[in-house]
Amino acid sequence: MALRTKSHWFGVALDAPDARELGHFYQRLLGWQLFADDPNWVTLAPSRDAGYNLAFQTETKYVRPVWPAEDGKPQMAMHLDLQVDDLDEAVAHAVEAGAELAEYQPQEKVRVMLDPAGHPFCLYL
Repeated sequence: MALRTKSHWFGVALDAPDARELGHFYQRLLGWQLFADDPNWVTLAPSRDAGYNLAFQTETKYVRPVWPAEDGKPQMAMHLDLQVDDLDEAVAHAVEAGAELAEYQPQEKVRVMLDPAGHPFCLYL
């Protein structure tokens, strides 16, 4: 039997050395609302009834992942994919919000970005 609730809410939580720093970065990037904002936990969503969210948890032993993967180095566990209308504008906005463009770019219509904690995320057409 699948899990059932009266309302469906799906979330993804990312660890970071500073939940607030990373949560506020994604707030700037996505323009979403903050629903929880304390030093150890931040939650964002487009609206209260969106049905999905992004959360950020402070992890004192967090180690920044390496991308692309290298033997013996911390690897990413997941990444976010964000569809955009204009790749160049989206990259500029992400950089202004605090992201960095990854050195390695494996696809022409995708840009791999790194958030302030080093999590890769992709902007794609």
